[in-house]
Amino acid sequence: MSLDKILSIGGKPGLFKLLTQTRSGFVAESLLDGKKVTVGMTNNVSVLSEIAIFTLEEELPLKAVFNKIKEKENGGKTSIGHKEDKIKLEEYFFEVVPNYDEDRVYPSDIKKVIQWYNLLHKHGITDFETDEAAKTPKEE
Repeated sequence: MSLDKILSIGGKPGLFKLLTQTRSGFVAESLLDGKKVTVGMTNNVSVLSEIAIFTLEEELPLKAVFNKIKEKENGGKTSIGHKEDKIKLEEYFFEVVPNYDEDRVYPSDIKKVIQWYNLLHKHGITDFETDEAAKTPKEE
């Protein structure tokens, strides 16, 4: 499953998998507890494939950050939890994305990235490439 179907819903903990669209919004399933929720158009919803992290040069897509974490952790879960203190979170994130913009990426953002990565990993969603990248044949 790609990050195009994974959502973050404002005011609700964790991540959600998009199930179906309705007239007034959509139905999503929580990755935390498996409960289904109906989400209206007034909710603040972010698709993970559209989120990026600020760096000093550009915006780095979240999938690229997840791939860097995956590479650092050899495909496993993160070596620190999202509830660690601010300094440990920043040190870890600096190892993953050394050029992240410390003025615009807050510790709360780093916590979310680590929590989301571990939640996706727990559910076996570890291929963070887009569907388009999978369809494009690689040049040899």
